[in-house]
Amino acid sequence: MIDRDRQDFFVLLADVHAFYNRDLSEFSGEIWWNALRPFDFPAVREAFSRHCVNPDSGQFSPKPADIVRMLGGSTQDSALVAWSKVDRAVRLVGTYRSVVFDDALTHRVIHDMGGWLMLARKTESEWPFIAKEFENRYRGYRIRSESPPYPPKLVGESEAQNLLNGQPVEEPVLIGNSAKALAVLAGGTDDRLLEFISASAIGQELLPPVQSRIAA
Repeated sequence: MIDRDRQDFFVLLADVHAFYNRDLSEFSGEIWWNALRPFDFPAVREAFSRHCVNPDSGQFSPKPADIVRMLGGSTQDSALVAWSKVDRAVRLVGTYRSVVFDDALTHRVIHDMGGWLMLARKTESEWPFIAKEFENRYRGYRIRSESPPYPPKLVGESEAQNLLNGQPVEEPVLIGNSAKALAVLAGGTDDRLLEFISASAIGQELLPPVQSRIAA
């Protein structure tokens, strides 16, 4: 969830507590928010609904761990959706342009895997393994309910080269929901993600992308 979902989330949370005749304190509300923030709001809303009608546990007011556990099964779906956007962006936009996805966790996972330019060096035969690595890393963050810092955008070849040469850079391409992508761009940080690499390493990053896959 993003900050824009906060109001709707607390309305939902208050309704759930009212359903179980429970009071909702400010402290417990923040615990709920931090626990479920890594998940999409529609998935959270559905998980609460499923809990309420669960014949085994639905008679009891849910705890954050109950909803997180229920959402665990949906992490695979979320990872697959996130990867499908990455795969499509690589094929249609390419790694020449910088991009901003509508999901902050996608930025962090791609960063952890070596960055946007890393994808350009992968062959078609390596692509299924890259997909699996992405999905496993993505699910790991979701299951642990982490909201890690992330880069505001994934830098492409053009921007990286222009930065080296002191040239102006293009605006990044927004992938997915434009409003959410702009929120991701505004909420990112490079402060805790700095990496020190040599000029030769940057040169390797700027190798021509694998045209056969991007053109597929």
